[in-house]
Amino acid sequence: MQPQPPPPQLRYAVPVLAGRLDRPIADPTPTPAGWVPSKAFGRAILVTGLLIIGAALTGRIDLVVLATPFALGTALALRRRPEATPQVQLATEHQFLAEGGAITATLSTGNSDTLPYDLMVVRVAIDPWLRFRYGDRPYVTPGPRGGIADVPLTGEALRWGRYTLGPAMVWAAACDGLLVSPPSYAVQENIKVYPLTESFRAAEAMPRAAGLVGGHRSRRPGQGGELAGVRIFAPGDRLRRIDWRVSLRSRQLHVAAMLSDRDAEVALLLDVLTEAGRSGGIYGAASVFDITVRAAAGIAEHYLNRGDRVSLLEYGYRVRRLRAGSGRKQYLTVLEWLLDVSPANSGYEPPAVMFGPHMISSNALAVVLTPLIDQRSAGLLARLAQGGRFVIAVDTLPRKLVVPVRTAWGETSTRLWLMERANTIGQLREHGIPVVAWAGSGSLDEVLRDVSRIAAAPKTVYR
Repeated sequence: MQPQPPPPQLRYAVPVLAGRLDRPIADPTPTPAGWVPSKAFGRAILVTGLLIIGAALTGRIDLVVLATPFALGTALALRRRPEATPQVQLATEHQFLAEGGAITATLSTGNSDTLPYDLMVVRVAIDPWLRFRYGDRPYVTPGPRGGIADVPLTGEALRWGRYTLGPAMVWAAACDGLLVSPPSYAVQENIKVYPLTESFRAAEAMPRAAGLVGGHRSRRPGQGGELAGVRIFAPGDRLRRIDWRVSLRSRQLHVAAMLSDRDAEVALLLDVLTEAGRSGGIYGAASVFDITVRAAAGIAEHYLNRGDRVSLLEYGYRVRRLRAGSGRKQYLTVLEWLLDVSPANSGYEPPAVMFGPHMISSNALAVVLTPLIDQRSAGLLARLAQGGRFVIAVDTLPRKLVVPVRTAWGETSTRLWLMERANTIGQLREHGIPVVAWAGSGSLDEVLRDVSRIAAAPKTVYR
């Protein structure tokens, strides 16, 4: 009979609060049964044996007197031996938090035996980006019979991503340290640390608004709040739109024409071809991926709060895409999607088909978050612009990027690389692709103003 596969482990799709598990503590993983002798037990037996052998060989009674306390102490300590092994459980109060958020966890150790333990030693594995007060050093707790001891753990999350707290391991000593229990383990706790969204505010209108409802002014007439002009009354017009002043003056009914309010689609493209800089977490320097993820979260939050639709694409060696959506659910999905952004090197070229018309709408505003380190990133911007889309390149290269100089020509080569990168940015701007450095609130206002002006300009038609 073939063993049945274990059931799939499900995870939450949206953040929820995870409380502590109910007691009594149950060991989640099987552990080996039986206590084993410690080094102290071996030393006691060795000393006793050597003294007895020495007394037999030399005939000295004083050696027997010296061996008696060791033999009696070992026998009395082993008179009552525990049978049950210690148990441990690891629980966190919150499995979802933001960068810099406080982590509160509890290590619960228990003794289900009828005899007390001398002590219990518990240790938990901690991810480097989760900083706790005492680190991963072991904790020592008493082991009374039938008792439970809690070890509180407090720390903070330093960087966005998916992390694990644990597994935890506990072992106990009994019989005056002569016996040691086999280790018992507790399963690890998964912790999701969402990026801390940088302040972002764009006051300018979108270049194109293609949806049915929303908060942006459209160039298409409809039922909105923006006045487009006055025209002659036509069948189907509402009476409350009649402009009586113009009608009385012209002796013909006129109505006020309004511009419809539409929503727009924003496509965020994340360039993950190359990581540069060293991440210092929430309190240190930011790398390219740190700036990219935090900027994407801030831009998505801004436009989703305004009722627009936001989609995400990853330009790298993996094909990852988040379909356009709006509302609170889409924002939580965006945060979940951003947690999996990571450098993935490969010998294959990034697929260019994923950025075709079926992936990015022609009416969408394409915001490309790129450090412009790889020449393929400039090629991506050129292809998007040639496709007739409104493209904005956001420079995510850290301003204080420290390039290690390991050779005599290191400084010169770094200067040449920066000059070549500046030349690439200049060529993109000459071809109508604005490149702006990410600076938080108001970073894209001036660029969006220019793009909106270009979109609203009349098109030249050649006959």
